[in-house]
Amino acid sequence: MGQNNNSNNLVVPNSRAALEQLKYEVAQELGITLSADGYNGNKTSYENGSIGGYITKRLVTLAEQQLAGQVH
Repeated sequence: MGQNNNSNNLVVPNSRAALEQLKYEVAQELGITLSADGYNGNKTSYENGSIGGYITKRLVTLAEQQLAGQVH
């Protein structure tokens, strides 16, 4: 994986690998190929935004399920 230079700090630092995996899964589902070296500056804002949007939807769904007691 490439170097991540963003300034986002994770609340749960151990979740970084899971979030990276989720990013690649979502991109694959959307038909977007991510660079193996981690550089995705050649992607359009629409593509990157789509990946981020779908990740957010999934995380919200997981949180809602957990709050409802459906996920343990």
